[in-house]
Amino acid sequence: MIARFIEACVRNRFLVLLLWTVIAAWGVYCTWNLPVDAIPDLSDVQVIIRTEFAEQAPLVVEEQVTYPLTTAMLAVPQAKVVRGFSQFGLSLVYIIFEDGTDIYWARSRVLEYLNYVRGRLPAGVNPQLGPDATGVGWVFQYVLEDPTGTHDLA
Repeated sequence: MIARFIEACVRNRFLVLLLWTVIAAWGVYCTWNLPVDAIPDLSDVQVIIRTEFAEQAPLVVEEQVTYPLTTAMLAVPQAKVVRGFSQFGLSLVYIIFEDGTDIYWARSRVLEYLNYVRGRLPAGVNPQLGPDATGVGWVFQYVLEDPTGTHDLA
């Protein structure tokens, strides 16, 4: 069977060459029109709330800022996970949403609940939404340094 196939290819050289050219051209066409994403975004949809509470200990930030924000964000529709972190003078609340949730829909829901909880926060505390970014965004952080110290970006 293989011998007959080889004989047919030898007898029809022009047809084999034409078929090979068509397949190669189709491969080149498909390669050029293939949508490519260098770093596919496989991370969850997340919204970050960043709140500064100047010169306060982490325990105070936790009790007066992080805890009220975290408990309020638990009620946001399609929120899968809510995590709160308290540092010296800073509160970070991460709301991770279910797969397939639109990022802009999620941000608008968080803003609604954020407006609801503002009245329960201490005076002068202004929670803000973090940038519209995903977990992959951390990969793109880099630093420009001048080891000689002769150039300055300021």
